[in-house]
Amino acid sequence: MDSLANRKSQSWLSWFYRGLIILAVLVLAGRTVELQIIKGEYYRDLSDNNRIRKITIKAPRGKILARGGEELVTNVEVKKEIIFKSDGGNEKVPTDKTDGDNIISEWERMYVLGSDFAHAGGYISQASEDQVGKVDPACPQKGVLKLGSNIGRTGLELQYECTLRGIDGEELIEVDTRGRKVRTLGTHAPIAGQDITTSIDFNLQKKTAQTFTTISDLPGVKLESDGKKGAVIVSDGKGEILAIYSAPSFDPTNITEALNNPDLPLFDRAIGGAYHPGSTFKLVTSVAGIEDGKIDKDYHYTDTGVVSVNGFDYKNWYFTQYGSTEGSVDIVRALTRSTDTFFYKVGEFVGAQSLADWSRVFGLGQKSGIDLPGEIAGLVPDPQWKKDYKGENWFLGNTYHMAIGQGDLTGTPLQMNMLTSVIANGGKLCSPHLANKTSECKDLKIAKDTINTIKKGMEGACAPGGTGYPFFEFSPKVACKTGTAQTSETDITHAWFTTFAPVDYPEIVVTVLVEKGGEGSSAAAPVAKEILTDWFLHRNP
Repeated sequence: MDSLANRKSQSWLSWFYRGLIILAVLVLAGRTVELQIIKGEYYRDLSDNNRIRKITIKAPRGKILARGGEELVTNVEVKKEIIFKSDGGNEKVPTDKTDGDNIISEWERMYVLGSDFAHAGGYISQASEDQVGKVDPACPQKGVLKLGSNIGRTGLELQYECTLRGIDGEELIEVDTRGRKVRTLGTHAPIAGQDITTSIDFNLQKKTAQTFTTISDLPGVKLESDGKKGAVIVSDGKGEILAIYSAPSFDPTNITEALNNPDLPLFDRAIGGAYHPGSTFKLVTSVAGIEDGKIDKDYHYTDTGVVSVNGFDYKNWYFTQYGSTEGSVDIVRALTRSTDTFFYKVGEFVGAQSLADWSRVFGLGQKSGIDLPGEIAGLVPDPQWKKDYKGENWFLGNTYHMAIGQGDLTGTPLQMNMLTSVIANGGKLCSPHLANKTSECKDLKIAKDTINTIKKGMEGACAPGGTGYPFFEFSPKVACKTGTAQTSETDITHAWFTTFAPVDYPEIVVTVLVEKGGEGSSAAAPVAKEILTDWFLHRNP
């Protein structure tokens, strides 16, 4: 028979265990309520995210085409296998498989001409952290940039980003607990970017780049440097760019290498390099002298080799190099022989301000508006500029220097091509462009007789007795101007050569700059000759 103490002990333990059971039931009930009611939606979403995966399908960018329809920049299809991760993410891995549940097609950029068209074509790279999740205000219809989105960084890729960039698609895929695809729930197809057609001549672009790259191997070339830096512009004289090249160039698929190169291959010298134009500027001085009525085609000047002012001597190149003089020269002969002393005096007659004004009429000192990023305006100095920025007065010697393309005057290779084009096309300044734009030309109201006089002088420069000796036997006849521009380094000069052909009916204008190359006739002219030879032999037989 149980004692009273034993019965009390059993009663207490019984209620204790009952309390534990009740507490456990309450905890489980509370947890159930939390999981199903309070956090039910959260866990359902979490489950769905593990079960349903969103796969971004990158849209192919639009192609960049040459004037004949050839592909300059295009896309190549790449097969990728989707690897589903346990954390709900996914990874795309290139594969040789051509089909399968987890295989998709994506597009990668291919630069057909590689470095031969790198500056103009540009390159792409993935959007940065600051750009991801944002909308380009220029094309909001393209949507937000996503992680992994490619965007244009330079050249036409950047300039026409809104045209070239497509709209990515998306695929919803259901997977099982092991990350294996069960089915496709839906697909939103990507929308490809639009193509752009440029004015670039495919074969001429290739020839231009290859010619400059192998400059040291060209017949008759004499370089004072390695010839690895410079630029070439080829146009039709009416605004369309047929070829454009900057050296050194870069591989648009390997930018890292270019970033570490001290020669700055990413720098576009064709539109971003500021150089003294040297004797190529004498075309402007000639027009200013005639149009201002300071000289005419019958004006003669007797070259003695040097002009002396206030104890300073301003010499002619022929006198400096050979100790000889030109004798009596008119403007045609002065252009033919590039007689510095003649142009010193014309600059003096015209005056610094008018010379600066005419420079701007020809497009110097201002951006051309070419559809490429990175263009600079260059500099056209005048007396007020010198006073404001240097705190100095303008002297006659400054005018002399400017009259032959020296001093503080700078321009880009593109601007010098435009300047030459004004003479070639009969007096019109045309805005240059590469893609999807019609030419806009402004009549500069230069007298036809003035244009013809300067053409005659340029024709003489590439005929026997002129400075452009590589073209003495060239057919058809060309008009040209050589230039040898001083730099900040003693006895180091930039080599210029600008030309158009045929003389009577110009269809092509070529401008070549070789940085620190020496004389224009021996460093830059051979490059232009190779380009023109190729043009007339293969483009226009």
